[in-house]
Amino acid sequence: MSETEQIQAWLKDNAIEDVEAFVPDMAGAARGKVLPAGKFGTGELKLPEGIFAQTISGDYATNKDNVEDRDMLLRPDLSTLRPVPWASDPTASIFLDCTHRDGTPVDTAPRYVLRKVLDLFEAKGWRPVVAPEVEFYLINPHSDANEEVEPPEGRLGWTETSKQPYSIDTMNDFDPFINDIYAYCEAQDIQIDTLSQEMGPAQFELNFLHGNAIDLADQVFLFKRTVREVAIAHEMMATFLARPISEEAGSALHIHQSVVGKDGKNIFSKEDGSFSDLFMSYIGGLQKYMPQALLLFAPYANSYRRFLSYWASPVNLGWAVDNRTVGLRVPDSEPEARRVENRLAGSDVNPYLALAGSLACGYLGMIEGLKADDPIEGSAYDLPFSLHRTQYESIDAFEGSAAMRSTLGDSFVDLYSAVKKMECHEFHEQVTPWEREVLMFNV
Repeated sequence: MSETEQIQAWLKDNAIEDVEAFVPDMAGAARGKVLPAGKFGTGELKLPEGIFAQTISGDYATNKDNVEDRDMLLRPDLSTLRPVPWASDPTASIFLDCTHRDGTPVDTAPRYVLRKVLDLFEAKGWRPVVAPEVEFYLINPHSDANEEVEPPEGRLGWTETSKQPYSIDTMNDFDPFINDIYAYCEAQDIQIDTLSQEMGPAQFELNFLHGNAIDLADQVFLFKRTVREVAIAHEMMATFLARPISEEAGSALHIHQSVVGKDGKNIFSKEDGSFSDLFMSYIGGLQKYMPQALLLFAPYANSYRRFLSYWASPVNLGWAVDNRTVGLRVPDSEPEARRVENRLAGSDVNPYLALAGSLACGYLGMIEGLKADDPIEGSAYDLPFSLHRTQYESIDAFEGSAAMRSTLGDSFVDLYSAVKKMECHEFHEQVTPWEREVLMFNV
């Protein structure tokens, strides 16, 4: 039975009427088409390659390699076929992989960029294992972009305004929302683990079970869609903006990562359970190359506000065991579960690109035999700020990085940089309320 026949059989068995077929774009948003189930797979699926040159506001950055904006062919990934539990009519979703007419992959597609990095590991007999943690805020629906957003009312009819990290009672106040999240994730085979209240009001963190990087990126992509839909159903909104509320904690996407060898054992630990040389080189690679890749972990001007909050957000790339002030935390664990947690990324990232960037930096560290700095003692917040402070700095570092070009590809680096330049320019064209209120008549 062909893949198309398998998909059609699944759609019929589940009485599906419509299919959402999509591609993750540069921002990590779904771009694609909705088709009647009976027509899915009966003809070619195509989208313009220019969707990867699209900015967050809908404009297009120049793509010099494809000025004609040619169509790309879309191949359904059978393993990603899932129901859409919130749809009014029986609906399924499926991811699409992008190729040129000659069958070669579109090398600017984020899903392919992550595959490209995984191929580097596979060539060495290594397999990365990842486990993301995603933070988000629930907020009141509002339409005035000049007003500060506020937390929503819980089931008891009051609005949380204080910081209540890890509070069970606060989570219980949003029980109906949380219950639907778990139910919808189970229906889509999204392997979520624990949920906790975080530092900000109505801010939550959801942990994923560890696994394959492509599969986990797919799950984070679907999870973000799910959270937004469930929030709407409960007359709220959800945001994954890195710093959505002034003077409150930012939202992160932490990435736990380890690597196993051909024998299935964690290469980050020696036989005696101590840190392996490859582990220290992996951390060394993160420390050396993540400044060049920062644009993947902080993709918008707002992302850099999170680094300035000093609320569980890193200010440098120091590392330590069981220390949440550092950018690279090594959880206290058994040797077989040894991993490093990259705490740099905000929840506003494209999960495919954040995983690709983090794994690429660690890979380069192992290949080059780099050495990590000495572990941090005490608070890393007391040490100098050593990240890029603005998006412009990150764009320059990323675009000029030979390391990122060698692992992620020239075409992707060029196009992603062009998209971010346009977004950054658009942001700085806006005069903010603070400038009108404080500067207007005082300068």
